Amino acid sequence: MTYTTTWEEIKAHYRVKDRNFPMLSDDMPTFMGVPHAKTAADLKGADVVIIGAPYVAGAKGKYAGVDKAEWKLAPKRVRQQSIRYPSGYVQDFDLDIFEHLKVVDFGDADIPEEANLNPTAENILKAQAAVEVMVGAALDAGAIPIVIGQNSPCSSYAIAKPIAERTNGKVGMISLDTHWDAKLIDWLTKDPRIAGSGNWKAKTYEFHNNFSIPNLVDIGERGMLEAKEIVRYYLTRGAHFIPMWKVRTELGIDGLCNELRHAYDGTDAVYVHFDMDVIGGAGPANGDILGDLAEPIGMTDYEVIRVAHEIGRRGLTGMSFICIPPGSAVIYRLIVYIIAYLMVGLVQTRNTKQA
Repeated sequence: MTYTTTWEEIKAHYRVKDRNFPMLSDDMPTFMGVPHAKTAADLKGADVVIIGAPYVAGAKGKYAGVDKAEWKLAPKRVRQQSIRYPSGYVQDFDLDIFEHLKVVDFGDADIPEEANLNPTAENILKAQAAVEVMVGAALDAGAIPIVIGQNSPCSSYAIAKPIAERTNGKVGMISLDTHWDAKLIDWLTKDPRIAGSGNWKAKTYEFHNNFSIPNLVDIGERGMLEAKEIVRYYLTRGAHFIPMWKVRTELGIDGLCNELRHAYDGTDAVYVHFDMDVIGGAGPANGDILGDLAEPIGMTDYEVIRVAHEIGRRGLTGMSFICIPPGSAVIYRLIVYIIAYLMVGLVQTRNTKQA
């Protein structure tokens, strides 16, 4: 699928053309038109901070069979599609997010172009550090960072690490993914310092003792992709693994949401990670746009959005997105919905506590 929606076409949309909103660049608005936080000082009082991380792994022109340029544009395209929505009013709940939460867009991390063109270990570490700085600033301001990216470590470990460093007690994790990402070494660099696409989760638990495997809720992995030694390693240490087969045959969406509780049991922080290849071909767009990453028995758009909403109700410390399927406008809108419905959950819990 080739993405053909231009910024000029989006600007001409009847919900967009007569509005003013902050711009991060000539063709990139802020997420849903929220204020642009240009410095760490601008994060004061924020509840949620949107951060872009345009980094794609791989040394050649394609990642998982899809042109790297298509993957890299996800933060921009999500923001462009988000501007279709004229307010934070979510009619499903008769609630306007922005009447209750201060949300700002911190822009994109300053990822060196060399990290995408020449992904040596040193260049990747520089890119990771650029994201860590922004995530750390959001956490230090008391806000929830939400990173829209594409690959590890910039949109996974770079969020987990600052959370671990700022948490005295245990950290739980909720991860939606098709793959465990728990191999022992980064496939691209073979460097033990790198928490890359296939091993970021293993490195998170290796490098940070307060990330607790019994507080890991891993959702969506399926089929014949993983070595049994990897899966059994986590199972024997208490991880809560919920494959899509179990969701479909036993739990259903309500049972799945109930399993989220394990990430919160005795923890002081919860890191949430949505690897969007988890939707496979279940929708709302053809799974082939994911290239080699698409697998059957994927999560539906409703299931992913519902899980996000339930997480918002329970609370979270930080969130990240990777592997956003490239080339489909409705997929980019799906990311907007996930973030919006998560924020609805935050508001609902806040209002309940204040009542």
